Amino acid sequence: MLPEPSVENTATDYDAATSFLGKWGRFQRRVFFLLCLSVVPDGLTAFLIVFLADTPAHRCLLPAHLNLSAAWRNSSIPLEEDASRGGASVPSRCSRYKLEHLLNYSDRDLLPGVDVNLSNVPTEGCLDGWQFDHSVYASTIVTEWNLVCGESWKNPLTTSIFFCGVLAGALISGQLSDRFGRKIMMFATIALQAVTRFIQVFSPNWIIFCALYFIVGMGQISNYLVAFVLGTEVLGFHIRTIFSTAGVTLFFGAGYMLLPLFAFYITDWRMLLLALMIPSWLCLPFWWFVPESPRWLLSQGRIEEAEAIIREAAEMNNIEPPAVIFTPLQNGVKAGERRTYNICDLLRSPNIRWTSITLWVIWNTVNIAYFALSLNTANLHGNAYFNCFLSATVEMPAYVLSWVMFRWCSRRMSVFASLSSVGLLLFIIQLVPAHLVFLSITIEMMGKFAVTTAFSIVYAYTAELYPTVLRNTAVGACSMASRIGSITAPFFIYLRTYSISLPYILMGSLTTMAGLLSLLLPESFGIPLPETISHMQQFPGCCREAPCIVSHTKEEEKAAEIRSLVRRSSSEI
Repeated sequence: MLPEPSVENTATDYDAATSFLGKWGRFQRRVFFLLCLSVVPDGLTAFLIVFLADTPAHRCLLPAHLNLSAAWRNSSIPLEEDASRGGASVPSRCSRYKLEHLLNYSDRDLLPGVDVNLSNVPTEGCLDGWQFDHSVYASTIVTEWNLVCGESWKNPLTTSIFFCGVLAGALISGQLSDRFGRKIMMFATIALQAVTRFIQVFSPNWIIFCALYFIVGMGQISNYLVAFVLGTEVLGFHIRTIFSTAGVTLFFGAGYMLLPLFAFYITDWRMLLLALMIPSWLCLPFWWFVPESPRWLLSQGRIEEAEAIIREAAEMNNIEPPAVIFTPLQNGVKAGERRTYNICDLLRSPNIRWTSITLWVIWNTVNIAYFALSLNTANLHGNAYFNCFLSATVEMPAYVLSWVMFRWCSRRMSVFASLSSVGLLLFIIQLVPAHLVFLSITIEMMGKFAVTTAFSIVYAYTAELYPTVLRNTAVGACSMASRIGSITAPFFIYLRTYSISLPYILMGSLTTMAGLLSLLLPESFGIPLPETISHMQQFPGCCREAPCIVSHTKEEEKAAEIRSLVRRSSSEI
């Protein structure tokens, strides 16, 4: 007599049981495009701070009622050397000559630089505020709350607070999604972003703005991660590969490319926030068209709900479903008897522990290189709108390449090749003479291209390595660990003040090391998604026999499924 089958005996049953749906029917197309569209607002939000907190040219404000001559008004700001302009003398941004001295000289009809040596005139801070250049922006949070000079530290801190929210969201959303469901968390985070951004428009001060921006960061990464995992679990093998490498990433990149377009036409930061809130609201009606993950429902023992979704998908694809879909699961673990998993399970056994630690190091390194190179585009010649668009445009072919590599190449070798390329390019850039600016920019953009490719592949690779019961928690934990990299990335750029080559040496060394570490990971190319921890591939993957590849023809897939069922039945008798 055969024992009652459990969830742990169903690693490949889901793919086999739902294969009758086909690969690219109406159901798959709807899920694919709606989930991809849901991440467009995330692309709009990711680097929004570039425009919200940009610092325009400014100088100390002189009160309009002062009885100063035109000559002294024009000479009220001392000159200082600007290192970014090759040591050229520019008006000071944070000081002015003392007004009582200027009034005295003006009343006595003395001329600056003729009768008075300006180097002997004492200076003071901008006691009456600042005068900002509004030729590019009508307003930013910098001009709104004077985040310059003594308050300039608040500007980078704003970005760090956003990434702290991203870190918290990556941790919390994964566990909540594994417990309460992918769909509920996905739309809850979309609504959270929309509502919070609307409230943020009315921020009365910088502290309230940052508190709300922390929540926006939580919602942004949570929506992306949950939508990513939901699509990975709902779609079949071939479409899942396209979705996880090119699908969500291309739509995210499209949102990133639209950001400078919005910012170019909407130069007031409050109105820009209001405009970027609209795409999130437009995604909320997707609730009635995006299903819950049947894989997750099965892992929770909710068999009837999972079958109902598959039957609805079959009807949408004009396919007659079998009378019973998930036969091996019907006598399985009941919902009340299932075990609840959390982030601690990522470290419980040696196999999953070393897989997790290795992935955390790789994710952290990829984030350092990605965000450091993205933030460094501010040093390119040109305006902020073009620089942002250029940085986003470079990512689009990288996402396409990541899909090609993920579709036909080994996962391990894809990660290794992309990260090693980043390291090589960052080492090469140090050999370029300083006067060849265009060549330096080209090599740096090639590095951005390579690290974006690695970023896209690592996301999809991670989702394949972990089982359904822990997948969202694992991807969220990896994303959370990587936020240490995104938070510290600005400090890598800051090292340029000590040595221009130092950031490239550090990032090149880290990415090369991460590329070598990736060779230790298990291979998942062609392997069905694991359902439980016991179905995970063994670590280190480089010391194991190559896993068998899932056949790509229908006949071979069917034969493989039959052989798998026969072996499992024989072992259970």
